[in-house]
Amino acid sequence: MAGFTRPFSGFEWMIAGRYLRAKRQESFISVISGFSLIGIALGVATLITVMSVMNGFRAELLGRILGLNGHLIVQSITGGVPDYDAAATRIRALPGVTGAIPIIEGTVLVNTETTSFGALVRGIELADLQRLTTVSSSLSQGSLDGFEGGDSVILGLRLAQRLGLVPGMTVTLVAPKGAVTPFGTTPRIKTYRVSGTFNVGMSEYDQTVIFMPLTEAQLFFGFTDVVGGIEVMVTDPDRVGELRTSVALAAGEYARVLDWQQMNSSLFGALIVERNVMFLILTLIILVAALNIVSGLIMLVKDKGGDIAILRTMGASQASVMRIFFIAGAAIGVIGTFSGVVLGIVFSANVENIRQFLSSAFGIGLFPPEIYFLSRMPSLIQVGDVVAVVAMALTLSFFATLYPSWRAARLDPVEALRYE
Repeated sequence: MAGFTRPFSGFEWMIAGRYLRAKRQESFISVISGFSLIGIALGVATLITVMSVMNGFRAELLGRILGLNGHLIVQSITGGVPDYDAAATRIRALPGVTGAIPIIEGTVLVNTETTSFGALVRGIELADLQRLTTVSSSLSQGSLDGFEGGDSVILGLRLAQRLGLVPGMTVTLVAPKGAVTPFGTTPRIKTYRVSGTFNVGMSEYDQTVIFMPLTEAQLFFGFTDVVGGIEVMVTDPDRVGELRTSVALAAGEYARVLDWQQMNSSLFGALIVERNVMFLILTLIILVAALNIVSGLIMLVKDKGGDIAILRTMGASQASVMRIFFIAGAAIGVIGTFSGVVLGIVFSANVENIRQFLSSAFGIGLFPPEIYFLSRMPSLIQVGDVVAVVAMALTLSFFATLYPSWRAARLDPVEALRYE
């Protein structure tokens, strides 16, 4: 017997395999093991899918926000930013900076013959608008024709649809702050031609933003040779804090620099907290499945008491018996885990198609863009997350086998055979 009781020998694997293939009279134990395997697989698949969707949501949201707003914003503590062309040129020359765009922002009331909505006007030069690939790649045909002339604006697609506008039609913009008269401040009102629309896929922008030529925005909002700020794009948004000081020095005195992490700290902080909480909650699914392994193995040990006693009397050591039941329980965890990985990756890679199918099949709106800001359900599978889920599932499964295996190894052969 000593010749084939080395740790994890073929003998131990053979016995463990036979115990997993239960006979007809032991079918209840097999059912428990099957449910344990399915539970682990579903838990792992669910965890991978949820983590992938949340990663994709963060990446898409970050890409949309930074694609429009930049990674750093340079403002002046005294009001508008003067000599902005020279400041933008100095900032663009800094290492790690890919662009610097002077902008003007202001809120307006958009009027048509039938309705009115509030909107945000962003004044920007034509060349800078073309560099914003997030916007320029989603422009309707001919949107840039005449944009530089001054009397044309580009509307978000959802805003244009709500107002019932198409390119070529006119729209009236009303700025709350206008000329000061003896009778008070009068709003500025001007009619513009809609030269086109953009659709970045983020409803928060598609239904509220209007692009206007920079010089026209200066006239409309009463800025004189200044801009509201300079948006700066960098090569690595996650290391934007390292460039704040150099950008502030290049921008000149009285400059104030804010980065995207400061401006959106509450939003992305909430995403991180939600991601971590979801990971912990969904881990309970795998933990419940692992507890099923414990109950199944304990019943298997009780049922195989006579077999264990015979193995011990033939020379098998306690460690060998413990390894047999450890292999039996670990096999359930390993098979369930890697089945769940395959299922989770397949589901994550096709989550948008599945969403569309369910929406059309049941006639319900899953993932409405007005609530989640995005027009499609994103998914981003990260290797690190998959590895973490696999390690956690295997660890829980292995720990679940220790107590039943220890109980099997401690079984007294004499007591087990007394009533056989």
